[in-house]
Amino acid sequence: MVAMANLIDFNGWKEVIVVFLDDDYGRNGVSALSDELENRRLKIAHKLALSIHFDLDEITKLLNQTKVFNPRVFVVHINPDPRLRIFSIAHKLQMMTSEYVWLVTDWLAATLHSFSPANQKSLSVVEGVVGLRQHIPDSRKKRDFVFRWKKMQKEGVANTSLNSYGFFAYDTVWAVAHSIDKFLKVHDNITFSLRDNNMVPHTEGIGIQLEKLKIFANGSDFVNILSLSNFSGVSGQIQFSSDRNVISSGYDVININQMKIKRVGYWSNHSGFSVVPPEVLAKKKHPRVSVDQKLENITWLGGKTERPRGWVIADNAKPLRIGVPRRASFVEFVTELQDSHKIQGYCIDIFMKALEFIPYEIPFVFKPVGNGKANPNYDALVKKIDQN
Repeated sequence: MVAMANLIDFNGWKEVIVVFLDDDYGRNGVSALSDELENRRLKIAHKLALSIHFDLDEITKLLNQTKVFNPRVFVVHINPDPRLRIFSIAHKLQMMTSEYVWLVTDWLAATLHSFSPANQKSLSVVEGVVGLRQHIPDSRKKRDFVFRWKKMQKEGVANTSLNSYGFFAYDTVWAVAHSIDKFLKVHDNITFSLRDNNMVPHTEGIGIQLEKLKIFANGSDFVNILSLSNFSGVSGQIQFSSDRNVISSGYDVININQMKIKRVGYWSNHSGFSVVPPEVLAKKKHPRVSVDQKLENITWLGGKTERPRGWVIADNAKPLRIGVPRRASFVEFVTELQDSHKIQGYCIDIFMKALEFIPYEIPFVFKPVGNGKANPNYDALVKKIDQN
C-alpha cells in the first residue's frame, strides 16, 4: 500500500474513503494503507466494508451513505470483479462525475486484462479511473511467453488475455520446481508423516479429522530453499526479501481513457513516480530527487485533465458561524463598517489567509455581536455558543 499512499500524497489529497472486502485480504490492506497515510499526515476518513458475497443492493446502500461525507476520493480494494459492480452502481448514483476521484489497487488491472476483445466496451464504466498495475519489466522471456500465449489463444487452448497474475503464476510454478530439484539433491526423496497427536487441535464433533492429515517432512528445509530463489522469470527477477516477501519491480500507474488502459507512469520504492521505467532509472547513478516526481497527464472523471480537489461541502453541512465583536476600541483588529456592513481588520485578514492553505472550501458566515458603542461581554458570547 506504499504506492497507493504515495499516489494520494502526490496529488495533495488529505482524506480518502476506502471501500474494501471484509476478509483478511481487505482488512490487512486497509490497515497497511492507514499506517502509510498516517506516516504522511493523511488519513482514511471512512472505511466501508463489503461482505465477501456482496450484491448490488449492498453496494447501493454503502455508496449512498457517502453522499453526506466531505471527501470525494475513493480507494477500492477488493478481489477481481469482471462485472465491475461497484462502478456500475456508482454511475447510477451519479458518483462518477468530475467532483469524484476513484483510485483502485491492482485488482482492477487484473480484471480488465482478462477481458476478451468483445468485452472491451465494459471499460466505459471505469472511464477516468486511476489505478495501479504490477510492473512487469520488458524482456525477451516476457515477449516469448506472450507470443506463446497468443498462439494458444488462436488455437482455442486459452480464452483470456494475460494479466500480471498470470505472469506471477507461471514464475511461481518454476520457483517451486527449481526448489524441489535442489531439495531432492540434498534429501533424495520427498516423504510425508502423520502429525504428533499432541500437536493436533481438538476437532471432535465438527467432522474434520486433522490427525489423519500428513505433513511434508523437512518442509522447513524446502521453505528455506524456496526463499533463496534467485532467477530471471517472465515477470522479472524472482527474489525474496529477508522477511520472505517477493521483491517487487514496482507498479505501473494506469488511467482508463477512451475505453483504453493508458499507462501514465511508473512507481517503485527506489525511484518514486516517474515516466521512465524503474529498471531504467535503477541503472542511473543519480538518486531520486523530489523534482523528478512526475506522471503523464491524467484524464480524470468527466474528461477533465485538471487535478480534482477531492473534497466538497457535504449535502448536510452547515456553515461555520464566526462571532465578530462590534468593538468600541482597537477597531483595527476587527470591526464592522456601518455603511456596507463589511467585516474587516487584522484578525479577519489572518483568517482569510489561513483559508488559502486548506485544500477544500469551508462555508462560513460572520455574526456581529454588540452595538459598537461599548466592547461586548465576551463571557456572554461564550454562553451563547454553549446555548447554540
